[in-house]
Amino acid sequence: MDLDPDDDQRALIDMVAAFAADRFDSERARRFAELFDRDAWAELAGLGTFGIALPESVGGVGLATIDEVLVHEALGTALVPGPLVAAALAAGLIDGVLDGTVVPAVLDAPAHGPVVVEHLRDADVLLVVHDDGIDRVDPATLDAVVLARPTDPLTPVSRLAAVPVGERVADAATATRWRQRGSLLASAQLCGNSAGSTALAVRYAAEREQFGRPVGSFQGLKHLLADCWIRTEVARSAVWAAGVTVDEPEVGDVARAIAGARLTAARAATENGKTGIQVHGGMGFTWEVDAHLFLKRAWVLETSFGSIDDAADIVASTLVG
Repeated sequence: MDLDPDDDQRALIDMVAAFAADRFDSERARRFAELFDRDAWAELAGLGTFGIALPESVGGVGLATIDEVLVHEALGTALVPGPLVAAALAAGLIDGVLDGTVVPAVLDAPAHGPVVVEHLRDADVLLVVHDDGIDRVDPATLDAVVLARPTDPLTPVSRLAAVPVGERVADAATATRWRQRGSLLASAQLCGNSAGSTALAVRYAAEREQFGRPVGSFQGLKHLLADCWIRTEVARSAVWAAGVTVDEPEVGDVARAIAGARLTAARAATENGKTGIQVHGGMGFTWEVDAHLFLKRAWVLETSFGSIDDAADIVASTLVG
């Protein structure tokens, strides 16, 4: 079990980060809130992003789960918009997702409460994850209401009257794997999110001057930003460990590792997002400042494929007895 990325993995991270910085700057990302950019999505797919852990025999890149985790962490750092986790899950099941020509949405069917689906507005196919399998549904057949003010303005959300039932395309075992993998990839993005919001806050603290000095030189802000860095590193260790455990299940409990990753990554992303807004003097709650985008994306991701309460229950259950 090695938690130190090798040269190939670092090159993979650098490639994804450079592409995201070039193609998905904050202004272009904001435009996704109004209109899904299928050309940019196809470019992202062209890197092999959605098939990192798929075998080469089915068109994937043929790498390990930990490599997929590293890619999603980089995507989270850059706040890349779109149904990233949905595409990674659906690429091995639905034709066209791998190359970006088909845009998927995934609904993890709730046991109760409202039925809301991210990115359904722009999706070509909806995949509904039930306890006993996965259904394929045509979004055009649904009476969906697009919410005017979603939590994350870059993540469109639609509401349905009930959980839809469609054509069964996968069994219960696949549904279980999707839920675990979906949670892990969301946690990887949360980890990247925490790093991205910290980097943004550090840059602002170095540029913003008060009393003739950068505000980052004041001890109070130094402590806040140091805490952000520590939270990110703790989360990264947990997320990477979970990725390696999926690849090498003999080293530990996979479910516990994934749940632990969710707990640490969600806390890092939300706390760092709040701190970033504080460092910006509260300006993060305006559309013009990017700081709020990190916190709002974190709020969305922390409920993706299970909540932090679900994760805490899983970890607690392994400590009993």
